[in-house]
Amino acid sequence: MDLEARSLQPNVKAVLLAKLREYKSDLNNLKSEHKRLASANSNQAARDDLLESGMADAMSVSANQRGRLMMSTERLNESSDRIKESRRTMLETEELGVSILQDLHQQRQSLLHANDTVFLLLKVPYRLHLLSGKFEGKDERKRLMRKGGRKNK
Repeated sequence: MDLEARSLQPNVKAVLLAKLREYKSDLNNLKSEHKRLASANSNQAARDDLLESGMADAMSVSANQRGRLMMSTERLNESSDRIKESRRTMLETEELGVSILQDLHQQRQSLLHANDTVFLLLKVPYRLHLLSGKFEGKDERKRLMRKGGRKNK
């Protein structure tokens, strides 16, 4: 129990460790009382009375401890379920992010390919014009590039 309590969150850990110390103290008190009663064999009736009252106290303490333990176990199970649900949500989000990144990569590749294609198509009329010997300067080149760009749109 001590190891389990130490592995919990600080706010829960402090409460559980305090209870654990209390339980250990109660156990030590009961052990010492048991030793005292076992060594004192003088009066059987007094001894029976002490044992009966001690057992009643032990039973009520035990029932109280059992109830708290069950409540703590229930809370622990609920926390475990929330952690599992959070992990599932995190994995789904990660998968979605990977899918989005793959889609963006494909779109980027398509855009780069389209850009290269447009650039090549714009260069073809200019090169043909140069080869025909009719190049007249920068203005003609700009006009041809604009004209080639409109044809492909």
